[in-house]
Amino acid sequence: MQTVPEKETLEDIAELFKGFADATRVHILSLLAVEELCVTDIADKVNLSQSAISHQLRILKQMQLIKFRREGKNILYSLADDHVKTILQMGLEHVLE
Repeated sequence: MQTVPEKETLEDIAELFKGFADATRVHILSLLAVEELCVTDIADKVNLSQSAISHQLRILKQMQLIKFRREGKNILYSLADDHVKTILQMGLEHVLE
């Protein structure tokens, strides 16, 4: 029998899903599920300013949904782990049912 998580854990889960509550952030996460990208590339693909993308990336980093690494002068972003990719895939499957 499954038990209901503690209130703090439930709040953490709700906070996690806030990261997926914006179409732009989901678009960014979907792009990063395919490949590492820099801000410029993400901005081009999403058709938003680099400033707007940087703002969304900051939120996604705070929520620990993405990570980054430096390569010379570039910062490349990717999904934090496979769990994020799984959540995206499960969300897609659910809405396509």
